[in-house]
Amino acid sequence: MKASDLFVRQLEEEGVEYIFGLPGEETLDLLESLRTSSIKFIMTRHEQAAAFMAATYGRLTRRAGVCFSTLGPGATNLVTGIAHAQLIGAPIVAITGQKALRENRQARFQLIDVVSVMRPITKSSVQVVDPGSIPTVVRNAFKLAQAERPGAVHIELPEDVAASATDAPIQRKGAIRRPVPDPVAVEKAADLINQARRPLIVLSSGATRNLITKEAAAFIEKTGIHAVHTQMGKGVLSDSSEYSLFATGIHRHDYVNCGIDRADVLIAIGYNIVEYPPYVWNKNRDKKIIHVDFAEAAVDNYYNPDVEVIGDISDGLRQLGEKIPGKKNGATFGAIREFLVKKLALDFRKTYPPTPQEVVWHVRNVLAEDDILALDNGIYKLWFARLYKTYQPNTFLVDNALATMGAGLPSGIAAKMLNPGKKVLAVVGDGGFMMNSQELETALRYEVPIVVLILNDNAFGFVKWEQQAKGFSRFGLDYANPDFVKYAESYGAAGLKVNKGDDLSALLRKAFSLKKPAVIECPIDYSVNYETFSKEIENLVCEI
Repeated sequence: MKASDLFVRQLEEEGVEYIFGLPGEETLDLLESLRTSSIKFIMTRHEQAAAFMAATYGRLTRRAGVCFSTLGPGATNLVTGIAHAQLIGAPIVAITGQKALRENRQARFQLIDVVSVMRPITKSSVQVVDPGSIPTVVRNAFKLAQAERPGAVHIELPEDVAASATDAPIQRKGAIRRPVPDPVAVEKAADLINQARRPLIVLSSGATRNLITKEAAAFIEKTGIHAVHTQMGKGVLSDSSEYSLFATGIHRHDYVNCGIDRADVLIAIGYNIVEYPPYVWNKNRDKKIIHVDFAEAAVDNYYNPDVEVIGDISDGLRQLGEKIPGKKNGATFGAIREFLVKKLALDFRKTYPPTPQEVVWHVRNVLAEDDILALDNGIYKLWFARLYKTYQPNTFLVDNALATMGAGLPSGIAAKMLNPGKKVLAVVGDGGFMMNSQELETALRYEVPIVVLILNDNAFGFVKWEQQAKGFSRFGLDYANPDFVKYAESYGAAGLKVNKGDDLSALLRKAFSLKKPAVIECPIDYSVNYETFSKEIENLVCEI
């Protein structure tokens, strides 16, 4: 068969449902092969968005999302989304086209070494030279992307290879089971916990899987050990649990650290140092650390585990729970939870424009416990991480690894495609929205009823806060925006705006009731950023 047909047949064998991308001249054979396949092709308006959507698919399903582009500028436009997937630990396979290996008549036009460009930001980057190798190349790509820790793999498919013929057979997908942790490591970890006076759990993105959340909740209930979440781990343990100490919100010493400071043993479940720098919580390097994960720890000066329990996390937690008799003394952390509930309460004075606290309150008021919030990157991310109560895994989608602007809208679209029965809200800043706002048309074309809440301060608000906090003069961060209501309507989406006296909850409910892509512009009062994240945190007193 034609090599591009074989490539797509191998993708089908891997169970690929969607492929996100933007075609080019060098990928027309692949596009034609997709046309007659079972895979649904989602054409985006920018390659970056395709990679973000593939990463969100990988993050939510644990199966590799797939994106593709043409050569040159198409491939370099994928780079940010691929780096995002690699850092957050989302499995994706990225495919790019290339000029013919033989008889290239266009010399160096658009020709760059894409394989080398991708190598530093992926687990592997390879070029297909022999069409007969396609099944093995694709099979290995999916295995590697989905292996712990999951990440990005890149395949380059030159146009003459794609158009050539091959009689290579499809390579069948095999079954893989993860090994269980070593009993000796479990025993050592249990001894550390049993000897500890105040053990504490850190729940991270590697634990956001249904079976793990079930075992983690059982382990916590049996042992009475409290838990704090990283931003990307929010929802592993419901914040309604008496053992939840909520989530880290900023890479500084915040109220949540009042609990972490008192721990003598930290049990890090699914943790990677990219999510929450260990310097923030282990500055004195005096914590005993137990690393529970599918893969060995990436260590640094402040994260050097005493014991690593490597293997299936669910099984590791089950084994550990059996070796910890009774409940640990949780009186200290129980008091800290009460302290955090008071300090992180959603108290606000209704103003116009609303403050971030009021926005968080309205969003939490409208979304159900299993609805999905997809956040772009801006100062509002810190407010949501601190204050937005989360009750189920994978309902709070945030990138606190690459932390790239522009990811919120594409991520929300992909999440809604995978969860049509749930409300999905993308919360974005005006700066991040404008980086990929063209994907509104993608949502409309595929009838994905995503609701987008734009928090508009006509500036790069996060950097503006940092500028003020560091004592610099205001400079270079303010700009003008379009009329977002008219902008949305020009695509055919619904456009709404929060005006003085409006109820944001009512506008959110109206937007969801329309069952079509909708944009709500909400002016935002960020004057509280400096008061909270600079002055208040710098003078933080742990009252417990």
